[in-house]
Amino acid sequence: EEWGQESPGTLSVDVHVGGVAVLAVGVWTLVEKSGYLGVLASSTFAASAYILIFAGTLVMVTGFLGFGAILREQRGCLSTYFCLLLVIFLVELVAGILAHVYYQRLSDELKQHLNHTLSENYGQPGATQITASVDRLQQDFKCCGSNSSADWQHSTYILSGEAEGRQVPDSCCKTVVARCGQRAHPSNIYKVEGGCITKLEQFLADHLLLMGAVGIGVACLQICGMVLTCCLHRRLQRYFY
Repeated sequence: EEWGQESPGTLSVDVHVGGVAVLAVGVWTLVEKSGYLGVLASSTFAASAYILIFAGTLVMVTGFLGFGAILREQRGCLSTYFCLLLVIFLVELVAGILAHVYYQRLSDELKQHLNHTLSENYGQPGATQITASVDRLQQDFKCCGSNSSADWQHSTYILSGEAEGRQVPDSCCKTVVARCGQRAHPSNIYKVEGGCITKLEQFLADHLLLMGAVGIGVACLQICGMVLTCCLHRRLQRYFY
């Protein structure tokens, strides 16, 4: 009987801590990294983060339920706890699949979409979010253009009067001041081999792998939780019958 109380009880706490980790990764993705989402063609990256937040919250609530059910040794609560663990496991599985699928198509999407975003959408009316995303991207990753700074030569913004003679946006500059983009010299702007595509691709790939690893880790805890919950349920069933 002691095993039935201690092992699942300890595991429910572990699952609860795992839920906090999943929730933290999801929130961090949206709050800290949401500035880059405007340059992506699909919403799969954001969707994975929202799913992790939902799953993490559910795991935390379920952890309290499971701990109470194990202490009280109520079969009905244990059954509910098992079903919730199963639902959360399936939700995290979907998030993991989304992250994996998006990881596979990440390179193609960036190559096709980022250059188009820079040349057609940057600095245009109604594209404030995209403009801000590109500016933050170039400053954070210290890069300029999708493949190189030369990509900006064909940009609608640079060719317009609003550019005021800029050769690249001011966010390409190593030290951002008004109209610093008028001088596209390596001493003034970031000239990184591979441009922003290479750096953004690596960043998103690493982050998606992190999201997947956290999800898999908590999912393994949940499988153990479901197995031990079934064992305790069977013990209680033999005890009452």
